[in-house]
Amino acid sequence: MRFLRTLSSVVTATHQLLAKRKIVCGTLTTMVVLALGPAHVAFATPSTAFWTPMTEDLQPFGVLHLGIDNYFRLKSPVTNVNSAFPTDYTAPTFGVLPFKRIQMEVGFDYFASTAHPWLFNVKFGAPEGSFFKNQPALEVGFYDAGKRYNPDLGASRMDFDVVYGVVGKTIPKVGRLSAGPYIGNRATLVSSDGKHKNLGFMTAFDHSFVPVIGKDGSVEYSRVVFAADYQSGKNALGAAGGGLYYYFTSDISLLVGPTFFNDKDLNGSWRLSTQLDINLPKLNPRKLFAKLGSR
Repeated sequence: MRFLRTLSSVVTATHQLLAKRKIVCGTLTTMVVLALGPAHVAFATPSTAFWTPMTEDLQPFGVLHLGIDNYFRLKSPVTNVNSAFPTDYTAPTFGVLPFKRIQMEVGFDYFASTAHPWLFNVKFGAPEGSFFKNQPALEVGFYDAGKRYNPDLGASRMDFDVVYGVVGKTIPKVGRLSAGPYIGNRATLVSSDGKHKNLGFMTAFDHSFVPVIGKDGSVEYSRVVFAADYQSGKNALGAAGGGLYYYFTSDISLLVGPTFFNDKDLNGSWRLSTQLDINLPKLNPRKLFAKLGSR
């Protein structure tokens, strides 16, 4: 509990620092935030479990991840609150640090058919066992990165600016568990009744099935993975989701499952999600830059 309180304090202080100095928004990249109606929630996606980034996964160095995420309704009638979210194209998320003990990923997302389609995310941390035996995965991330803007009449601000922490651990024969606090933009993480709901927690679980055995007898990857997660808060991001990943290969998967929202007046009751994920072959940045420099 002392560690979680300390981590929460670090996340809070980090968010305050980012809000005051706009380090991420001002120095890492120029980004445009998403402007949508009140019924349309969307987010820039780092490596995720299902709905949230509460997973210990980080993109390996030089590996680019592409994805297409959809959230839509099957049940009629489809009202404005229950209409489909914009399609999210991960374009891309990629690993930027060539180390085993410390890793970092940076990502961009494009939300189709919206006025301000680009969002940004970053995630930094140490995988399990990086520094000592039984060490849990420890990470800090930032997603839905945006800067304040003046939306068109009738549109909602979507600069959620969420900073979060992750503590993750693999339990043999059970699966992986992750949990951690989050804090976001007080001005935008608001409930349907106008209350500020920008502080909470996230938790996630996944379990792998049907191992695929390689030629050397070792497990290369799992064909099926069950994943579920939850984000607290009666706000635009508060929800619970779960479903099954099916891996066609170790680098191509499809996730299908429902998402249920904490604030039904804001986001509707639920949506079905389909998420296609693709990892491209690992790039060698040194060779790439050498080729570009020789032109």
